Amino acid sequence: MTGANLSGANLTGANLTEAHFSNCNLSGANLSDTQLGKSHLLDANLSGVNLSNAYCKAAILSGSNLSGATLTGASLELASLSSANLCGANLTGVDLTMADLDNADLTGADLSYVILHPISMIGAKLDDTITEGIQTDEDTFKHR
Repeated sequence: MTGANLSGANLTGANLTEAHFSNCNLSGANLSDTQLGKSHLLDANLSGVNLSNAYCKAAILSGSNLSGATLTGASLELASLSSANLCGANLTGVDLTMADLDNADLTGADLSYVILHPISMIGAKLDDTITEGIQTDEDTFKHR
């Protein structure tokens, strides 16, 4: 589905495992409780999307726009979010175990109670982030 416009779509609870949504517009879509494991959402517009409780293990979201997105309770283990825009996103309680957030922009994001061990955040922007209750191992939290 490369380049498709699914803006505002309601895909709640859908099984989209290994789906390809690269360069798609999913802005404002409801993807809560969706299965997105191993999916490709490279350079997708996911601004304002609802990914609450979504299963996104090993998903590729590199370069995607997730600004203002709601990801509360989502599983993003092993996910690639390198160079993603997560400005103002709500990641409360998200599992980011072994995720790649290199060069991601998390300005103003809510990272409360996020699981961050181990994780790579080299070059990530963390200005004005909310970090209450983050679960991390200082030896594996790589932010430079």
